[in-house]
Amino acid sequence: MLARHLASLRPARLETPDDSIRHTLRSLARRWLALDAEATELETMIEKLVLRTAPQLIESFGIGSDTAAEILIVVGDNPERIRSEAALAKLAGISPIPASSGMTSGRHRINHGGHRQLNAAIYRTVIVRMRFHQPTIDYVNRRTAEGLSKRDIIRCLKRYVIREVFHLIHPAENALLKTS
Repeated sequence: MLARHLASLRPARLETPDDSIRHTLRSLARRWLALDAEATELETMIEKLVLRTAPQLIESFGIGSDTAAEILIVVGDNPERIRSEAALAKLAGISPIPASSGMTSGRHRINHGGHRQLNAAIYRTVIVRMRFHQPTIDYVNRRTAEGLSKRDIIRCLKRYVIREVFHLIHPAENALLKTS
């Protein structure tokens, strides 16, 4: 690895510009290695916390520990305060808003309010699914053939993912619905 090689440089003296460059590269490489180790440690801690708090989120395709952590941060200690899928969608800025003029109807756009980091986390999940999840790829192909734009397809998929997330953060409620 280049950073490890640069961190091992041993400039003997500071007499030429090349010596100062070696010294600077060594200093920067050591700092980068320390920050990289710290970031790895923090990522591990976040993953452990997410697995302890809500392992069902990570089981869903495309939701990693960073995305699950963002969801849990936004939902907070009291997920019961978010009473419906629509409320979570509005909180994430994913709720549809009518975007039609007086001449057309049925068009919607995404609400650009809401929690931007949660919206970005859901967007990342959608992009991962569009790239690697075969049922989502099939859905995108079908909706593209129907004439929907990529933006509209992403809007629909974000709403689908937020609906799935709502049911994942309310597992006890879902178990009650299944037994009834």
